[in-house]
Amino acid sequence: VVLRDSQAILVYLARQYGGESWLPLEPEAMGKVLQWLSTAANEIQNSLSVARRFFLLGTPVDLEGAQQKARYTLEVIDKHLLNRDWLETNHPTIADVACYPYIELASDAKIALKAYPQVSAWITRIKQLPLYVAMPGY
Repeated sequence: VVLRDSQAILVYLARQYGGESWLPLEPEAMGKVLQWLSTAANEIQNSLSVARRFFLLGTPVDLEGAQQKARYTLEVIDKHLLNRDWLETNHPTIADVACYPYIELASDAKIALKAYPQVSAWITRIKQLPLYVAMPGY
């Protein structure tokens, strides 16, 4: 199977190998997980990823706009995580996997995560998952 989109790859892997744990089949839970895939592909990609490209590659971007959007997105996620350990359900799902990478690399976008304690705690929980493998920069 060849898929070209990271969100599609996560859905495929979850359905093929992870069962309902990583992508629930119950409509409400699935919808909530999928909305975070959209957040990863939209708000996170168009903020943290854009600012990161500016600092690492010198790509001309609206840096101020990207960083402002990143801070807003992190505030939303931080508030969402206030009384929960994972983005949705009571265990990790592909929602967490999709949102994690660029948030973990926020320092490359010159965004300090210390202002977002719930996000920082969530990152720690992800790193403690069984079989977690860090990539360079994490």
